[in-house]
Amino acid sequence: MLNTPNPTELNLHRLSRVLEISFEGGENYQLPAEYLRVYSPSAEVMGHGPGQRKVPIGKENVNIDRIEPVGNYAVALHFDDEHNTGIFSWETLYNLGKNYDDLWQKYLVELQEKGYQRKEN
Repeated sequence: MLNTPNPTELNLHRLSRVLEISFEGGENYQLPAEYLRVYSPSAEVMGHGPGQRKVPIGKENVNIDRIEPVGNYAVALHFDDEHNTGIFSWETLYNLGKNYDDLWQKYLVELQEKGYQRKEN
């Protein structure tokens, strides 16, 4: 967590299913719940080592039910599909925001490789 700025604001927009997070440096990211769910830092998604990532499918309509602080360094996101084991550090959320475009495209390619057709809302 060397140079990761701290968040200054965290807002859940339930209707649009977006978590908005602002950081000390002025960065502001709007991260869809689906994106956060499929990039959850949990072992269920990331596996237990490099190259073990499992791509969750069918998460287009997932939402966040609850946000729980974890110390002063992270939050646990409780998704409405009952997934709640990922601890999202400020560094993880910052990197997910900063790399959103690339990671979202990677996710869409992964779905395509699995033969899954994402259902647009």
